[in-house]
Amino acid sequence: MADREWAWGIHEAMVENFITSHSQPPEELILDFDATDDRVHGNQEGRFFHGYYDHYCFLPLYVFCGEQLLVSYLRPLKIDGAKHAWAILALLVKKLRQAWPEVEIILRADSGFCRHKMVGWCERKGVGYIVGLAKNKRLNALAADWMEAAKKGFEASGDKQRVFGEFTYAAKSWKCERRVIARIEYMEKGINQRYIVINLEDPDFGDNGQHLYETHYCARADMENRIKEQQPDLFADRTSCHKW
Repeated sequence: MADREWAWGIHEAMVENFITSHSQPPEELILDFDATDDRVHGNQEGRFFHGYYDHYCFLPLYVFCGEQLLVSYLRPLKIDGAKHAWAILALLVKKLRQAWPEVEIILRADSGFCRHKMVGWCERKGVGYIVGLAKNKRLNALAADWMEAAKKGFEASGDKQRVFGEFTYAAKSWKCERRVIARIEYMEKGINQRYIVINLEDPDFGDNGQHLYETHYCARADMENRIKEQQPDLFADRTSCHKW
């Protein structure tokens, strides 16, 4: 518990700085969650070899709001990539709503953070979410018509096809159906399916699934640049790894 309180104490100061940087209450805050590798070169506690990254590393968790860093939490590699994310989201939402009770808060993350308990918590607490959803046979079956349309379009034109659709879906672990947007691409290399689960609406664009995907979800790619900017300095001393 001491490590957890200490770790949040550090980040609470970062969140306070974020709050004071606003001269007026924001209408909306999008919290981008992501995990990435942090390479190590010694025998530090908590290091493990990762086959995908092909080196020994930690798995820090980052949270950004726009270009501003709110959380940079060092974790051992041998864990679920979403570990601690729910607790950190709850702490952030509580702190931000204390400062701005009317602010709309949105969780944005890739499929590694799609946990039914986490999105269920968002629904109960009035937090928006737009989160990647790992593809599976059931999702592909639900998107079969759009997949076929993309394939036929490519075969007829020779040009890359991009098709969008949406449906409701419930994984076995979910207690309810949720809205899913499908993005289907077909090109020379074949088909590429992506899915997101979402509880947002965008009245300015008629709640269009393509717009929600391309404008709201794809914008999270900029977080990779923010992570690259932070990594050289944040974890320069990796002699220990705080455990929650």
